[in-house]
Amino acid sequence: MATLTAALVLPSELKPSFSPHQRSLFVCRRRPKKSHPAFPVARLFGPAIFEASKLKVLFLGVDEKKHPGKLPRTYTLTHSDITSKLTLAISQTINNSQLQGWSNRLQRDEVVAEWKKVKDQMSLHVHCHISGGHFLLDLCAKLRYFIFCKELPVVLKAFVHGDGNLLNNYPELQEALVWVYFHSNLPEFNRVECWGALNNAAAPPPPAAGAGGGRVEAHQDMRQVEPSSKWERPEEPCIENCTCCFPPMSLIPWSQDLAHENIHDTQKGLRQQT
Repeated sequence: MATLTAALVLPSELKPSFSPHQRSLFVCRRRPKKSHPAFPVARLFGPAIFEASKLKVLFLGVDEKKHPGKLPRTYTLTHSDITSKLTLAISQTINNSQLQGWSNRLQRDEVVAEWKKVKDQMSLHVHCHISGGHFLLDLCAKLRYFIFCKELPVVLKAFVHGDGNLLNNYPELQEALVWVYFHSNLPEFNRVECWGALNNAAAPPPPAAGAGGGRVEAHQDMRQVEPSSKWERPEEPCIENCTCCFPPMSLIPWSQDLAHENIHDTQKGLRQQT
């Protein structure tokens, strides 16, 4: 989401020298046309395409033979603007070492996710940071939401590709619902959306749907097909100790923040009604 510009420094040996036979000290020279890379424009408005060659996968203390309903499993995905490569860490907790550094704290373009079993139903919970933390994120919240929605199929495809052995061992996980949490200090973008089954959500939108908005329209169509009870809110785990829910608490602290904000908004709305 951030573009890097390189400053060209001209060494002293290459600086233009003036000949004594020149008639004027001021020589008119045509500046060569600068070739601007088309990557930022294509990244924003072009199709979102997953490239397996640009994905680096790290397995940190997980066993691909263990079902995520028995052993915690999280995904931490980060992007490098310098190399255009993705790094996916598959571990039992969020890989905080990927999120260090000033550039990551400034851009906040990471995506983290966790598998959860709630009442014997598996689902994938994905978290994106839209705004909050510093004013630059607040200024471009709407654009960031658009970009995250546009790029999420690539993110989910990276999860599917990087953790392919797990999904081959447990193909039913391909049918698990994907819940996307957009975290923002602006109520408009602080929301939870269901993107349907993983195998559908990871697929690129049809060409006619276009970028960004087509994905939203596709989800609206899917909501009309699926039972409404599955799309309102993710189901909460059991309060008491049980074997049908795992892990008992979310492995991503962001999810707790969003839940508290939604509870606060609900309580505020009820007070206004009374």
